Amino acid sequence: MKLTREYGEKISPEMIGLFFEDINFAADGGLYAEMIENRSFEAKEGFGTPGNFYAVDDYGYAWTPVCKEGEQTPRMQYVTGLPLSMVNPHYLRLTTYAAHQGFANQAYDGIYLEKGKSYHVSFYARCVAYEGESFSVEVNKDGTTYAKGSVAAVKPVPYAPFTDLTVEFPLTDGPFAEIQREIKGIDVTKRCREHEWVKYDMTLTADETVSGASFEIRLDVAGVVEFDLISMLPDDAVAGVFRKDLFEALKDIRPGFIRFPGGCIVEGISLENRYQWKKTVGELKDRKYIPNLWAFQDDRNFRKDLDAKRPDAHYGQSYGIGFYEYFVLCELLGAKPLPVLGMGAACQFRTTELVPIDNEEFREFVQDALDLIEFANGPVESKWGGLRAKMGHPQPFDLEMLAIGNEQWETKYVDIFERHVQFEKAIHAVYPKMKLLGTAGPSVENTLYDLAWDFYRKGQKENPDFVYAVDEHYYVSPQWMYDHIAFYDNYPREIGVFAGEYAAHTEDKENTMEAALAEAAFMTGLEKNAGVIKLASYAPLFNRIGHSQWKPDMIWFDDHKVYLTPNYYVQKLYANHVGDHTLQLNGQDETLRKEGIYVTASETKEGKLILKAVNTTDDAFLLPVEGADGQPVAGAAKIWVLETAGEKPADKPEPSKVAECALELNGSIRLAPKSFTVLEV
Repeated sequence: MKLTREYGEKISPEMIGLFFEDINFAADGGLYAEMIENRSFEAKEGFGTPGNFYAVDDYGYAWTPVCKEGEQTPRMQYVTGLPLSMVNPHYLRLTTYAAHQGFANQAYDGIYLEKGKSYHVSFYARCVAYEGESFSVEVNKDGTTYAKGSVAAVKPVPYAPFTDLTVEFPLTDGPFAEIQREIKGIDVTKRCREHEWVKYDMTLTADETVSGASFEIRLDVAGVVEFDLISMLPDDAVAGVFRKDLFEALKDIRPGFIRFPGGCIVEGISLENRYQWKKTVGELKDRKYIPNLWAFQDDRNFRKDLDAKRPDAHYGQSYGIGFYEYFVLCELLGAKPLPVLGMGAACQFRTTELVPIDNEEFREFVQDALDLIEFANGPVESKWGGLRAKMGHPQPFDLEMLAIGNEQWETKYVDIFERHVQFEKAIHAVYPKMKLLGTAGPSVENTLYDLAWDFYRKGQKENPDFVYAVDEHYYVSPQWMYDHIAFYDNYPREIGVFAGEYAAHTEDKENTMEAALAEAAFMTGLEKNAGVIKLASYAPLFNRIGHSQWKPDMIWFDDHKVYLTPNYYVQKLYANHVGDHTLQLNGQDETLRKEGIYVTASETKEGKLILKAVNTTDDAFLLPVEGADGQPVAGAAKIWVLETAGEKPADKPEPSKVAECALELNGSIRLAPKSFTVLEV
C-alpha cells in the first residue's frame, strides 16, 4: 500500500465518543457507586409492555427484617406522615421487639467488600420511641461479620409549641410573662426534635473480602425508629459518585464526547416517566425516584399480557447520576457534553402520548432546553447557573452541543420537524452559537430517514445554523457493515452526521470478536469520511451481568469486576489514535477490501503516521507500506494488536486482548488472522 502525502478530510478530535443510557443497570447498580438498593423506600414493580403497562408500589423491595430465630419479627411500615422530602414521601418506620434487631438490604447482588477498604455510610433517622444509645451498622454473611460500626443515637426532646419560631420576641410584663419566659428558656435554635430528621454519618472498614453479603442496621434495644435515604459508598468513589473501576474503563477510552441520558430513557415509557433533567439536580433527597423504562418488558409486538414482567421489574432511577453529575463526568474525562432532550412525545410513540405543539406544556419542553443551557453555562447570578454554583461548580461547564429528540419516527401523528423548528428558533434566539443536532429516526433503513434528510437540508439552505449534525442509528449484522463500508462516501458535506447509536449484532446479539472486527472495518469508512462524520458513539455502554435487556454492551461488570469486550477495545483504539487529517489512498483501500482487509490512514499535526488495519480472514496478511516516494516506510514504530484470547464463556463476553509493543518498521506490517491493528510511526 502506497501512502500519499495528500490530505483527505479533517478529523474532529472529539469524533469517537460514548453513549450513556441507563439500561442494564448502567446507573443505579452500575456507574453510580451507591451500594444500597431502594435507598429511599420508593420502589415500584413494572408489569406489561411499553405499549400496555402499569406499575405497582413496592416500597419495601430489597429490605427485610433482621432478628434471631424464635423472636417476634420486627415490624416494617412504609409511611408518609412527616417525610424527609415531599418528593420521595415514603420512609421506613421500624418497630423492634428485642435488642439487636433491625433490617437488611439485599444490595443488588449483595454487598461486596474488599479487605482494608473503607466505605462511607449515611442515613437519616428519627427516634420515635427509642432508649438505646446507638445504631449499629454491619455487613454480614452466613453468620460472619465482615465490617461493623456504630453511631450515637440522637434522642428526641419533649414536644414544645412554638419551638420552630424563627422570629425573636421581647419579654413583657403582664398576664403572659411567665409563659413567655418558659418558652424563651426552651432551645429555640432548632425545630422540635420530634419532627426533625437527623443525618448520621460513619465509616466502615472491611476486615476481610466478601461478596454477596447483607447490609444491616440494628437497634440496641427494642423501640421505634424511622429511617430514610440510606446510603453506602466506597471511599474511593470518583468525585464521591462514580464507581472507580468503571470510571477508569471510561477514562482509558479518552472519549471525545458523551451522549446522555439516552436513548429511550429520554422520552420515557410515558411522558410522566420521561427523563426530566430539572428533577435530577439539587439535593439527592429531592430527586424524585421513578421506575426505569427498562423495568418493563421490551416487547416490540406490544403484547396485551398485563401480567408479563421482567426479572428486574423493580429497575428504577434514583438519579444519583443526574445532569450535574453528568457534566462533572464529562469534565473529569475531558469529554464534551452532548445532552439529548425530548420533544414532547413518548418513546417511539409506543403509548401514543403526545404534547400538542400549540400547547403551553410544549413550550415548557422548549424552556427546559433553554434552562439546561443556563444550568451548564449561565452566570452564578442566574437562576440555574446559581444552582450549579450551589452544587459546587461555579465555573461553567462549556456546553457547546445539544440534541433535540431521540428516535422519533411517527410522522403521520407527530409533527417532528416543526418541533425541531420551534426548538431551533428559541435556542438560537438566546444562544446563537449552540450546535443543534436533529434526529433521523431509529434506523437508516426507516422511512423517516429520507424525509428527515430532506427536511434538514432544506432548513440548512435557509439557515446555516439550522442543524449541526443529524443523528443516525443502526443496529445491524456484521455483514451489513462490511457491505456498507462506503456508506458515507457520497454524503453531501453541508450537514454533519452523528452516528449516535450503532453496533454489529450477531445472531445471538452478544459481544464477540466477529462483531468487533465488523465494527472496526466499518469505522475505517467513518474515519475516511471524517469530513461528514462529526461524531460517532457505539451503543450501549454498560451491562451488569445477570441484569441484561440486551447484551452487545461495551463494558460488562459484576459487583466487583469489569469485563472489557473486544468491541470496547475497538472503540478505545480508535479514540486513542486520532489523526488530524486522513490520507488519500486513491482506491487502494477498496482493492484491499476484496481480500478481506480494511484500512484507513491519517496523520497528526506533528507528522506522525497512524495506520488502522482490520484482517477479517483466517490467515496472516503481509501489508506492504510505502511512502509517497515509493520507498518502504521504515523507522521506529509502535503497534497495537487486538486479538481473541480464548473461547467465549456462556455468561460473559468473548475474551480478548490488546498486545502493545515497539518495533522497527521495515516496509511492511504483518496482520494477524482475525485481528485489528493500529500502527504509529
